[in-house]
Amino acid sequence: MHVWLNGQLVANNDAHLPVDDHGLIVGDGAFETLKTTGGSAFAVTRHLRRLRHSLDALAIAVPDEDVLRDAIATTVTAANYDESRIRVTVTAGSGSLGSGMPGGDPSTFVVVTELAPKAAPRAITVPWTRNERGATAGLKTTSYAENVRSLRVAHEAGASEALMANTRNELCEGTGTNVFVVIDGEAFTPPLSSGCLAGVTRELLLEVAPVTERVLPFDILQTAKEIFLTSSTRDVQGLEQIDGRQIAVGDLTTKFAELFDGVLGTVDP
Repeated sequence: MHVWLNGQLVANNDAHLPVDDHGLIVGDGAFETLKTTGGSAFAVTRHLRRLRHSLDALAIAVPDEDVLRDAIATTVTAANYDESRIRVTVTAGSGSLGSGMPGGDPSTFVVVTELAPKAAPRAITVPWTRNERGATAGLKTTSYAENVRSLRVAHEAGASEALMANTRNELCEGTGTNVFVVIDGEAFTPPLSSGCLAGVTRELLLEVAPVTERVLPFDILQTAKEIFLTSSTRDVQGLEQIDGRQIAVGDLTTKFAELFDGVLGTVDP
């Protein structure tokens, strides 16, 4: 693991935040997860645009984009992994032990680790919902306790992802993925109004593949012949199992995965 913290590379043991940092105290922050392709960070422009959107919505000052780009490149170079997983995090900084804004400078850090193999293509559904009308709906915030709880249940069931409905019992998203279903030979994914995150991989796939955004009932997962997930580390991954039901990685999923592989050939699409 290699760390860039508030302006400089630091040794892992020297990477410290104050105990009153609002990211730690109340999860007041936003983050992005990227990966490298061919040794360079992939889709940096899109990820930083989404980070800026999340921070603006949280009323947290946005770090200079050139500084963030340099931090990412510097940390990736220092890590020197064949392929890397990159986490960029910005919190509201220190100065408050409650919900009130701390008022200080944000904390900014980049952490680079070796990219792990793709997670197993198995998922479950969980009873907890996304609030599509909540203040942080669609934002990539550091308030991840709900995701942690859901993912722990998935791991206990031998799955690698948990899929959730929203409060209207519509298909929404996974803890760290967007979800797609194939119905009668056509691919569909929930619209952003469902409360799902505007995933960068999702966005890129919508630009190169014939996918329709549509409100979908949550129980479509019990009958869909093909289901696939997208994320920065999974790319386009067809599920082989949902709630114990075996499903095939079909032709359309395979085709879309190949289309996205072509996108990966462009470092900053």
